[in-house]
Amino acid sequence: MIHVTRDLLTVLLEQAADRDPSAVNLALSATRAGAFEADTGLDPATPVVTHFTPAGVGGSVNAVFGVDIGTPVGGGGARFLSHPDGFLGVSKTDDLAGVVLVAVPPYDDDSVAAFDRAGDGVEFAVLDAAPPEESIPE
Repeated sequence: MIHVTRDLLTVLLEQAADRDPSAVNLALSATRAGAFEADTGLDPATPVVTHFTPAGVGGSVNAVFGVDIGTPVGGGGARFLSHPDGFLGVSKTDDLAGVVLVAVPPYDDDSVAAFDRAGDGVEFAVLDAAPPEESIPE
């Protein structure tokens, strides 16, 4: 099972709707359930997908040096893809990850599903919990 925060899912679906008819392809990162301030009811080691990396971050460095600095350390184990054509599944042309969330029009809670890299469905749950606040050290 994959767990996703409500706020992240909302933002991902908004991104897909805003970019339609173009597809969205975003790397996702997780935070351990034990790091949340609120009790999630999950084992503290359970990963919860909480963040996305905007498309194109670190692209120029990757193109020149072949180093991906756009994906946070320990992140990128999941991807979010939109399929404006309405195919709610994983295709051979998709960028894959351990877990792939796919959304189709009309980009609401009923039009998103999770899959493993082989294209098999994975159960997912939406958590109404916010990840811990982060800030850049001064």
